[in-house]
Amino acid sequence: MDRHDLPDEVCAAAEAAAAKNATDVVVLSVAAVSTVGSFFVICSAASDRQVRAITSAVEQAIDEAAGAKPISIEGADSLEWVLMNYGDLLVHVFQQDSRDFYSLERLWADAPSLRWNDLPDALDSSRD
Repeated sequence: MDRHDLPDEVCAAAEAAAAKNATDVVVLSVAAVSTVGSFFVICSAASDRQVRAITSAVEQAIDEAAGAKPISIEGADSLEWVLMNYGDLLVHVFQQDSRDFYSLERLWADAPSLRWNDLPDALDSSRD
């Protein structure tokens, strides 16, 4: 599966995060291994301010791309790990220490990482 096979909101979320300088933006296809959703977008931020900027940009981009609003947003008070729930899409915006601690890519290691843009380095194959 590549970018052209992904729902618009998944690409919009990943691109919005990258546009706000999120690091290690990864898209996982979790449909075959989870009942919580079909796709995860996971990214890292360097500060509270950047977490806030990324989540705001993602929310706006998904609204513009798919007309969707989040079902819920968790963690917006602490800004260590913000989880944006769009039903089949869950967007995780972490500060790096929290991302390292929770290690979602390792937890969901059976879920394939997907190419979300047209750049060769967009596919993160460096899972721990």
